[in-house]
Amino acid sequence: MKFSIVVPVYNRPDEMKELLDSIEKQDYNDFELVVIEDGSSIKSEDICKAYSHKFSINYQYKTNEGPSIGRNVGAKLAEGEYLIFTDSDCILPSNYLSTIGNSITSEFQGYGGPDESHPDFNPMQKAISYSMTSMLTTGGIRARKKNEKNYVLRSFNMTILKEAFLKMGGFPATRLHPGEDTIFGIDFLKAGYKTKIISEAHVYHKRRNSTKSFYKQVSNFGKVRYLITKLYPETFKITFLFPSVFFLLAVAAVLISPWIVLPLILVASYLITIFIDSSIKNKSINVGVLSVITTLVQFTGYHLGFTRAFWKVEVKKQDEFNLGIIKKQL
Repeated sequence: MKFSIVVPVYNRPDEMKELLDSIEKQDYNDFELVVIEDGSSIKSEDICKAYSHKFSINYQYKTNEGPSIGRNVGAKLAEGEYLIFTDSDCILPSNYLSTIGNSITSEFQGYGGPDESHPDFNPMQKAISYSMTSMLTTGGIRARKKNEKNYVLRSFNMTILKEAFLKMGGFPATRLHPGEDTIFGIDFLKAGYKTKIISEAHVYHKRRNSTKSFYKQVSNFGKVRYLITKLYPETFKITFLFPSVFFLLAVAAVLISPWIVLPLILVASYLITIFIDSSIKNKSINVGVLSVITTLVQFTGYHLGFTRAFWKVEVKKQDEFNLGIIKKQL
């Protein structure tokens, strides 16, 4: 078998059905699906059974330990030569597997791809997706740079040689959630493996459906980004500071606007550019407006999460840097 698609799921049967619908429509059939139910109270078992006669599904229920351990359990059960990790809230285009299959070479052991917004997503999901993936907001860190070297694999869209994954010991169990896949991806490159972006192999990734839940998510991203940078200083990129720089400049621009208006004009021009770009790409002025809001939420949440982590570690000398990383043996 060529591919084993490994998906951890927690209380998301409706989204699992959408994922299974998309897997059924694949134009490539040399694969299996391994579903790890991570202690859910609302199970996806019946939905998986409904599709079991259409393609090979291995469904397993386990106690709740988090998505990374679920992926490790799925990898151990997988029979494919390559593991494909994706999330239960993703939808796969019909040519997803064939695109990966046609792109694999012996030179690379790991492959990543971008995430996109599906035309059927609601305006808030499209706006959040734009803020998370646009070159104007995140600088292409989520597999947008086709020729990027040493791409750090991400679990929402990851293809990896099973043999290499098992040798690495799987994803780490750590308090740095969400960040386990980033830690794995960095260690994967440090171990000498090579990775490549398959820009055409995108997934449609559903996002949070409210600014409140999105804020919480990006705040965690900011915290984790600082702690991972502390753990791996060589991975630091100046773009990691962009949300904080924008936040501080925007606040300063508002405060000094009664005397100096130019900084406020520059901030407004940037937000107008986001509005125009998102409106054109999503073919919706409504999504364009929401994209400005979600971008402000993203930068604010990320900045506060990043700076809180910095304050606790560097100023208050709290033990936030005791990451507690444990390899789950496979």
